[in-house]
Amino acid sequence: MTTRWLFGDQLGPHFTDDHRGPLLMVESLGVFRRRRFHRAKAHLVLSAMRHRAADFGDRMTYVQAETYAEVVRQREGEGEDVEVVHPTSYAALGLVERLGATVLPPRGFATARDDFERWADGRGDKRLLMEDFYRRARLAHGVLVDGAEPAGGAWNFDHDNRQPPPKGATTLGVTEPWWPTEDDIDAGVREDLDRWERDGEIQTIGRDGPRRFAATRREALAALDHFVEHRLPDFGAHEDAILEGDPWMAHSLISAPMNLGLLDPLEVVERAETAYRSGAAPIASVEGFVRQVIGWRDYVWHLYWHQGDDYRSENALRATEPMPQWFAELDAVATDARCLSHTLDGIAEHGWVHHIPRLMVLGSYALQRGWAPTQVTDWFHRAFVDGYDWVMVPNVVGMSQHADGGVMATKPYTSGGAYINTMSDHCGSCRFNPKVRVGDDACPFTAGYWWFLERHRETFAGNHRMSRAVKGLDRLKDLDGLVAQEDARGNRAP
Repeated sequence: MTTRWLFGDQLGPHFTDDHRGPLLMVESLGVFRRRRFHRAKAHLVLSAMRHRAADFGDRMTYVQAETYAEVVRQREGEGEDVEVVHPTSYAALGLVERLGATVLPPRGFATARDDFERWADGRGDKRLLMEDFYRRARLAHGVLVDGAEPAGGAWNFDHDNRQPPPKGATTLGVTEPWWPTEDDIDAGVREDLDRWERDGEIQTIGRDGPRRFAATRREALAALDHFVEHRLPDFGAHEDAILEGDPWMAHSLISAPMNLGLLDPLEVVERAETAYRSGAAPIASVEGFVRQVIGWRDYVWHLYWHQGDDYRSENALRATEPMPQWFAELDAVATDARCLSHTLDGIAEHGWVHHIPRLMVLGSYALQRGWAPTQVTDWFHRAFVDGYDWVMVPNVVGMSQHADGGVMATKPYTSGGAYINTMSDHCGSCRFNPKVRVGDDACPFTAGYWWFLERHRETFAGNHRMSRAVKGLDRLKDLDGLVAQEDARGNRAP
C-alpha cells in the first residue's frame, strides 16, 4: 500500500481525492527553529495541519518530529512506498527527490506546468507577459468569456479598478469580512507555541492575536462565500486604495487558505463568475478578482519554476544594503513616516496587508534604500501569513525589487510620496510632506525616489518607460543636496 505524504500547504480535498490509502503528515519543529516566522503564520499553518489530520482520523499518521526526512526514511525503511504531490518549493522538491518518494504532478493551480512551458516556448523572443497568459487562461478554462470574446466586452477593467479612496472616508463602508472561531485545536497550537518560545526552542516576530484566516476547508468555503455575497461587488473600484481605519477594505482574505491548498482556484473563480452572471456583482470587480486568482497567482507560480532556482539570487541593480532591524522586527514606533509605521503595525498585528502596501510602501522603500533582494524576499516569506517561497521569489525579486533586470516588469515599481498621498489617507497625519524632497519635512519616499533614480541613472536611461523620469533629474536644482541628505539618512528610520 502506498502512503501519500502531505505537506502543510496541501490540505484541500484535491490533494487526496484520488487516493484511498494511508496518509502521512509531518509537523517539523526544525522548520520553525531555523527561521523567525510571524507568530500568526506559525499558528495558522499548525492549526490548519492539525485540523486536517483530525478530519482523517486513523487514516492519517500525524508525526511531530525535528525533520521531515527522519519520519519518511523510517516509513520507507519499514517497506512502505511513499508518494507526494509536487511540492511548492525547490527546497522541498529536492528533499522529496533525495528521499526517493514518487512525485505526482502539481495541484492547486489552474494552468498545468507543461501547458505554461508550451506557451512560454512558443513566445520566441517575446516577453512572458502576464496579460497574455491571463487571457489564454480565461479562454482555456472558459472563465468570463462568451464564446471567444471576453464577458463585458473587454479583457481588462484596470481603468475602473484603480480609484483612490472616497474623499473624506475613514472606511470603505462594506460588510466586515467573515471571521473564524477558534477551537480546542487552536488552543493547543497556542500552548505549544508559547512553550516553545518560553523554552527558547523557537523565536517569532509579530503579535499573536485571534486567528483571522481560514484553517479548514469548511472555513475557507465560508470565507469565500461570504466575500462573493457581501464584498465582491465593492472589490474592484478601490482594490488599490488604502484607508487607515479599514485594513481589509473589500479584499477577500482567501490568499492564505488558497496557499494552504484549502481552495482550488477554479472553484474560486467559478463562484465569482456566478455572481457576475446573476447580476450580483459588476464585471469590473469580478474581472479584477479573477485576474488575481487565475492570472497573477498562476503566473507567479509558473515563473518561479520556469526561471529556475537561481532566480532567487538575481540582483540586477546590485543592491547590497542590509535590511535594518527596526524594519525586520516590525517596529512601527521606530519611524515617523506614517505609511511605513501604519503598514508595519498592520503586519505585526495580522501578518497581512493587501498588495498595494506590500508593493508601494514596503517594497518601494526597500528598493529605494537598496536593500539586498535576498533579505527582502526572506522577510516577506516569514512575515506574511500567505507567504511561501514560490509566492515571494517572483513577487519580490521580479516585481518589487526589479532584481531580475526586467524579466517580470519593464520598469521598477516605485514612486514618490505623491502616489501614496493619492491612494491613501496616510499623508494627512504624517510629519513629512509628500511635496518636499529636501529638508526636515522631506518625505522619505519623494526624496528616496529621486535618490534611487540618480544611483541608477545609466541603467534606466535607455528604458522607454523610465527615460522621462530620468531626464527629470536634470531639472532638480537641489539634486546634490537631496543625494547628500539621503546618503546620510541611509537605513536609519525616517
